[in-house]
Amino acid sequence: VHGAHDDSPHATARAVLAQAEQAGLRLVCPGEHAWPAGLGGLADAGVLHGRGGPPYGLWVRGDHDLTDLVGQAVAVVGARSSTAYGDDVAGDIAAGLCDAGVSVVSGAAYGIDAAAHRGALAVGGTTIAVLACGADVVYPRGHDGLLARVGQQGLVMSEAPPGAHPTKVRFLARNRLIAALTQAVVVVEASWRSGSLNTLKWAGQLGRVGLGVPGPVTSGSSTGVHLAIRERRADLVTNAAEVREAIAEIGSERIKGSPTWGLGAVRDTDGLEPLQLDVLESLPAADDDALTSDEVAGRCGRDPIAVRRALVSLAQGGLVGCADGRWRVRRRRAPLPGEAGARTLL
Repeated sequence: VHGAHDDSPHATARAVLAQAEQAGLRLVCPGEHAWPAGLGGLADAGVLHGRGGPPYGLWVRGDHDLTDLVGQAVAVVGARSSTAYGDDVAGDIAAGLCDAGVSVVSGAAYGIDAAAHRGALAVGGTTIAVLACGADVVYPRGHDGLLARVGQQGLVMSEAPPGAHPTKVRFLARNRLIAALTQAVVVVEASWRSGSLNTLKWAGQLGRVGLGVPGPVTSGSSTGVHLAIRERRADLVTNAAEVREAIAEIGSERIKGSPTWGLGAVRDTDGLEPLQLDVLESLPAADDDALTSDEVAGRCGRDPIAVRRALVSLAQGGLVGCADGRWRVRRRRAPLPGEAGARTLL
């Protein structure tokens, strides 16, 4: 009927795209050049709190190319109710990383997230805010100015559609994106139940480097970080130089002659370091036989910390996968029609 409201999926999609265009958002989809290949690791990373898997798309605000910014990126996250100590440390680490050409990724929340974004902005660095609401929604409300600056100097992004409001489920889902987009997750201040520890768990699921900044032993704001360090879910760092050292070892071990990330990575062991070869040969191929990093270290007789970093490097090269903190060799799949012998990994 003429004039009737059109509720068809196509009409809904057109309305969403129009809203996105008005807000200055663009949609980045899997398979596009701008799609970060590191998100592919979410397919193998399992589920935490009912959330998992790669996003269907990302709504992005800002002029930068997303793949350029996450080529070398570190997440700096932590408590919303942060202390002056935590804010200072987070800002200093973010600034130091940006001075070295590393992008800083965080969630734009009050506290440590905001301090990390501000530290990056203060030195003219690039920073990405990953939101649990639409990328056109200002949340928290007090961060209108901060998010505007991040959008100008870096990127604001979300998998939630334009206009979507934040929910607990979206916060948990957002955490997996922060971990997947980065090479390392640094936690600065986190209590026992801090949501930033969920991001650290995703780092472990994805084979990323987990790092933690210690605080005063009398501070409840650091109890979660201290436990993560004690349980070896995070290596201790105190400044940007130590964070760079942790990711530099990964960068120096990346597989030569093949893409570091992505579906097109070829299984080529010719360029691997001796430690990487030992680790790779110690890993099973079957999910049921997957090993923890300590078990891999025991098998190959190598230092556990060095083995963990080698595993992260191999994961970034597409040679190994990690789910629930257990590692295995990744399987090849047969080429799809039209791929002409392409060798990709599941």
